[in-house]
Amino acid sequence: MPNLLNNYLFHWFFINGIYWGSHHGQFEDDMSGEEIIVKLDSTKSEISAKGTMKIIYTQLTAGVGFWGSLKPIIALSLSVIPFLFLGQHFNRQHQKGWDWFLLQIPLIITLFLWPPLYIWSIFDAWKCSSDSVISLAKNE
Repeated sequence: MPNLLNNYLFHWFFINGIYWGSHHGQFEDDMSGEEIIVKLDSTKSEISAKGTMKIIYTQLTAGVGFWGSLKPIIALSLSVIPFLFLGQHFNRQHQKGWDWFLLQIPLIITLFLWPPLYIWSIFDAWKCSSDSVISLAKNE
C-alpha cells in the first residue's frame, strides 16, 4: 500500500510539475524532442454473457449467494411474529427460542418487561443469521 501511494504521489507531482512548468516556460526546451510510446497488451479478453451474469449475481448477493443474502431477511420476518420466537428456531437455535418462550410467560404478566424481550429477539434473530452467513462465506 505505501508503494502504491508513493507511485501515485510521484506521478501526480510529476504531471502537475510539467503542466505548471510548461505554462511558465521552464520545460519547453526539455520536452520538445521526446516522444512517449505506449504499448498495450494485444491479447483480447473474452467477455461472455455467462461471465457477465456471474459478476452481476455476485455483486447483487454480496458474494454469499442467493440463500445467504435472503436468510437474514427470512429470520427477521419470522421473528416479527409475536410470542413464538420463530426467528431463533429458523436459525436452529431451538434451545434459545424455547427458553425465551418460557421466559415470556412471567414477563407477559408484568407487560412492561415483555416488549424489550420481543424487540431483542427480533434483533438477535437477524444478527445470528447474518453471523452464520458471514462465517460460511469466510470458510469458502
